[in-house]
Amino acid sequence: MAAGNVNPFNVSDSEEEAEHRQDGADSERSPSDEAQGHSLGPFSPPAYSEPAVLLSSTRTSPSVDGIPASAAAVAGIGVGSAETRVSLDAIAAQLLRDQYILTALELHTELLEAGRELPRLRDYFSNPGNFERQSGTPPACKEQGVGPGGPLNRAGSISTLDSLDFARYSDDGNRESDERVAVLEFELRKAKETIQALRANLTQAAECEIPSQERKNYKSSPEIQEPIRPLEKRALNFLVNEYLLKNEYKLTSITFSDENDDQDFELWDDVGLNIPKPPDLLHVYRNCGNSLPLNMNTVDVAVSVDPSDLPGDYFSQEPVQQTEQQQEVVQELEYQISLLNTEKQSLAEQIKKLQSDIQALQRNVSSETTTVMKSTPSKQDPLCDKPPLDNGQYLDIRGVTETDSPPDVNATKTSTTTTTTTDCTESITTATQPHSKLKSQSQRSKSAVLFDQPNRNLSPVFHQALLSFCRMSADSRLGSEVSRIADSEQSVMLMLGRCLPHIVPNVLLAKREELIPLILCTACLHPEPKERDQLLHILFNLIKRPDDEQRQMILTGCVAFARHVGPTRVEAELLPQCWEQINHKYPERRLLVAEACGALAPYLPKEIRSSLVLSMLQQMLAEDKADMVREAVVKSLGIIMGYIDDADKYSQGFELMLLSLGDPSERVVSATHQVFIPAFAAWCTELGNLQSQLMPSLLTRIEKLLKQGEYGLDEHKLHMYLSALQSLIPALFAVLLQNAPFTSRANLQGDVPPIEVTRFPRPVSPLQDVATIVGSREQLAVLLQLYDHQLQHEGTTGWDSLLWVVNQFLPQIIEIVGRINVTSSTCVHEFSRFFWRLCRTFGKIFTNTKVKPQFQEILRLSEENVDATAGNGILTKATVPIYATGVLTCYNQEEDRKLLVGFLEDVMTTLSLSHAPLDSLKASFVELGANPAYHELLLTVLWYGVVHTSALVRCTAARMFELILRGMSEALIDKRVAPALITLCSGPEFSVRISTIPAFGTIMETVTQKELLERVKMQLASFLEDPQYQDQHSLHMEIIKTFGRVGPNAEPRFRDEFVLPHLHKLALCNNQQTVESKRIDIATQLFEAYSALSCCFISEELMVNHFLPGLRCLRTDMEQLSPEHEVILSSMIKECEIKVENKGIGEAQGSISIAASLVGEDAKTKFLSKMGQLTTSGAMLANVFQRKK
Repeated sequence: MAAGNVNPFNVSDSEEEAEHRQDGADSERSPSDEAQGHSLGPFSPPAYSEPAVLLSSTRTSPSVDGIPASAAAVAGIGVGSAETRVSLDAIAAQLLRDQYILTALELHTELLEAGRELPRLRDYFSNPGNFERQSGTPPACKEQGVGPGGPLNRAGSISTLDSLDFARYSDDGNRESDERVAVLEFELRKAKETIQALRANLTQAAECEIPSQERKNYKSSPEIQEPIRPLEKRALNFLVNEYLLKNEYKLTSITFSDENDDQDFELWDDVGLNIPKPPDLLHVYRNCGNSLPLNMNTVDVAVSVDPSDLPGDYFSQEPVQQTEQQQEVVQELEYQISLLNTEKQSLAEQIKKLQSDIQALQRNVSSETTTVMKSTPSKQDPLCDKPPLDNGQYLDIRGVTETDSPPDVNATKTSTTTTTTTDCTESITTATQPHSKLKSQSQRSKSAVLFDQPNRNLSPVFHQALLSFCRMSADSRLGSEVSRIADSEQSVMLMLGRCLPHIVPNVLLAKREELIPLILCTACLHPEPKERDQLLHILFNLIKRPDDEQRQMILTGCVAFARHVGPTRVEAELLPQCWEQINHKYPERRLLVAEACGALAPYLPKEIRSSLVLSMLQQMLAEDKADMVREAVVKSLGIIMGYIDDADKYSQGFELMLLSLGDPSERVVSATHQVFIPAFAAWCTELGNLQSQLMPSLLTRIEKLLKQGEYGLDEHKLHMYLSALQSLIPALFAVLLQNAPFTSRANLQGDVPPIEVTRFPRPVSPLQDVATIVGSREQLAVLLQLYDHQLQHEGTTGWDSLLWVVNQFLPQIIEIVGRINVTSSTCVHEFSRFFWRLCRTFGKIFTNTKVKPQFQEILRLSEENVDATAGNGILTKATVPIYATGVLTCYNQEEDRKLLVGFLEDVMTTLSLSHAPLDSLKASFVELGANPAYHELLLTVLWYGVVHTSALVRCTAARMFELILRGMSEALIDKRVAPALITLCSGPEFSVRISTIPAFGTIMETVTQKELLERVKMQLASFLEDPQYQDQHSLHMEIIKTFGRVGPNAEPRFRDEFVLPHLHKLALCNNQQTVESKRIDIATQLFEAYSALSCCFISEELMVNHFLPGLRCLRTDMEQLSPEHEVILSSMIKECEIKVENKGIGEAQGSISIAASLVGEDAKTKFLSKMGQLTTSGAMLANVFQRKK
């Protein structure tokens, strides 16, 4: 066997193992190698090999660079000297040249494990491009100038590293998993290096974000602070959050993380920097003063030395030793620098200590000495003439230290200078105090402030070193702000403008409203427009999602700001902040904008109010998706309507009103009625458009809607327009009072009777209160007194606003009422409430003299007014229920109730005798029956019908009982309804008796009193079992219809014992019916009844004895009369039969299921007890589920 078949890199400890590998390697050759003409060894033919790398194949040759002799022997094909050594780099080059990638990888792995890495292999395997090429020469071969190698073909065995078949290429099958791990680790390392490279590119791009021109400006103007870069901000955010967590500021850390939700504070790599993590903030703070870079111009220079001048052993020294020595020198120098800085701070503190000692000595000397020392400042006036720090705007506490004398000056001179400086500072402070209290205090302390000094003999240097332990810093931004004290209002504003942007982000979200006064005052008084804009931006962005109370605080501040600065600055500074947040992602912020537009409306220029602000609110009303935002928009629009004075904006206001009324949200519509419509009506009143344009426009839209709705009325739009008219009633009445002939005579002098509490309907908002519209309740009381007197005694001559209501508005609305569908309970209710509110607002005299006569003129109660053939007379229209429920119920006195009872009795009699439809009467009873206060009145009307001589009227009365029973008390039903129905049943006419059946069914559905139910049950049983009713087809129809309606809701006992058995009997009887028309009528009603009852719970006995037999009888009828119904009936019968069968099977399996449940409970108990014994880790939990061996 050729020696080249041995894997040269599988190092062995014995020759026997090497021989074993030689024997087995032949079977592991790749067929592709043989097909391509390669030799059996790991190298290409000798034509491509170098003579220098050929070795002897003798196994006993010495090792080469730590590789066993067996490996070295196989590394070459030719024969050479045993002592010839070949470098590992040459072997690697040969392997890469001949594309033995796996062998090279194994060599690379072996060398890594031995701690000897080849640069060639490292560079090759760290370059992903070597595994992506289809052809080319490996870079390793090119570096050595070796001839071109073959392409790295995408064969199945070497397509990618993770697809290599290690079982074929490895001589040791046990190492397959290790090699797989090595490859995966290599790929992981490559992925990490790729990520680092991308991060480096990202960092470089981010560093270049600031344009070069801006950087040039920052360099040329050092006082301009360069803005923070994104990467710097993320790095600082990470360090700040780390500091907060380490120091137990957990709540602040949570808030800080919430405000920077785009950053992951758990991982430093999220910062995106290709640099190691910097030290924490504490370390940075402690070393910030020790390594400050000098702001000096630097240049790059290069020097060289003569080698002869260097020591003889210079080149023989190890570079590592030089590096270590340099590091030691640097550390020593840094230590000395820190000591010098400490000594400097100690000396500075010692100087301060000496100054304090001098002041104490001056205070303790005699008065003459004090006088002499006080005269010392006058001798050194030049010191006092020194200009104040920071251009006279601040008093810097660092000034004392900065003006100290040098340490080599004697103590006497130092004390004199210090005293002078202190006195000058005190005099400056006294002269610049803004408050009288501070002035008085400073006047009392015009003399130098002296402090008690200890009688000690410590050296100044020791004092300074001792005081250096009181750590103070004035080098940072905050330190510089703390170390100087403002001496004027302007300087205070400047200081606040600088500090507030740094304070706000560090305040808890729940307490940030405490900053609002400070922000507003600074924004009002700050001289720089840019700073004011920044502060107002902070105000509107103070809280991410402000709640109601926080928004109120911000709005209160905005109003105070507007009052202080005037309309020009409000327009220029506040409105842009609103405009910026009009499309904010949080609805609370958009809500703040909507509310701010209304709150600032009184303080804006009128041109802006009616243009920009109105357009902003209109856009938000049309586009915003949040109900609460649109609600606030509508309220703000109402406020705008209260301040707008541009008559050309009327049409826009009208469109906004319709848009608000059509909003899908109920709260928006409610806000429209409460705020917008009253404000818009007030503006229309001033323009004179309320009666001439606004209300006629709404009436026109209602008429147009009725014309378009002949085949289907849009009740939503009708409600929208009619509700708008209803909200305009208070404004209309106020117009009548303010334009009346007696308005000029109204005065508040004299006794004025108070307004009754129930005089007006309760307003939906204060803006719809007539007293609010007029001006005061006292003024309204005077006007009402004159109003009633004018209507009752003087008439309406010359009263144009009232004449428009009487002659145009009322006839038009009454004509509209006659055109609506009487069967629409919604329309009837809406118009009824409108007339009720109109009559209550305009008063009883107006209702009796102006409204009722117009209705009575139309509703002439005679048979001539009813078209019996077509049924389109006025008494069959909605005018009847609206007049009865909207006009006659406005006032509840005895004469009003008598009028209502008489009207209903006359309508009932007229319609019954005329054989006209009863829809208008039914609508009246339904609307009135919804209010329990009218139950007694309606029963009085019905009793009139019960005792009427005409059977037609009695039939009508019997049918009306059904409409008012729901919601009526059981006492009234027992005492008045049941006797009336039984009285009607005792009459001779079958039609009257049949008319009582629906009422009896409703009683069975709504009443729970047993005695009453038994009476009704006996009456219904008499209808079904009395022979005189056997041929009454209409009676059977009505009973079946009633059973189908009340059966599902009636008492189960009544349904099981009465309804189902009788339906079965009726179905059997219908099979023998010979008249086909009657048979189909009964069958149809039975089908409806059974369909309704099939949803109820029916016992198995009833199902078998009554329900299924009744369905089968009904199916027999439907097979002949209605095949489409027969299919449905067959399906119902099949379902019922399946239910019965399933019940039987379920009972048979009952005992089995009980036993199974007991066994299951026992197993469950055992399992839970086993789980309860576990007290250790999850490893034991897994053992519970292992199968026993």
